[in-house]
Amino acid sequence: MMTVVTHVKLKPGQEPEWDAAFRERVAAVKNQPGWVAAQLCVPAAVVNERVVIGTWETRADWEAWHATAPFESTRSVMEAAETGEHEEWWHEVVLDLHKDAGG
Repeated sequence: MMTVVTHVKLKPGQEPEWDAAFRERVAAVKNQPGWVAAQLCVPAAVVNERVVIGTWETRADWEAWHATAPFESTRSVMEAAETGEHEEWWHEVVLDLHKDAGG
C-alpha cells in the first residue's frame, strides 16, 4: 500500500467551499478501485491549511482516480480556493493498525 500526504494552503475565507468540494470528492472515491482510506486534517494553529492523507493499494490506482469525472468535477472549486502552494509526500505503508471498531 501507498500513502500520500498532501499539504494545501487555502485563501482565507475559502475554507468552507474547499471543504465541501473535498467531501463531495471523498463520497465518490469509495467505489474507486484501489482506494483504501482518506483523512482530512486541519492544523490546530492554521485554519486555512489542510492536510489530506490518502491510502491506496498502488500509486497507479491514485493516478487513475485523478482522471475520473468525480475527481475532475471538484477540481475547479478546490483549485480556486487554493493559494497554489501545496506539497505531496509519498510513503510505502509498512504497518497499518486501526483500533477495532468493536472496542
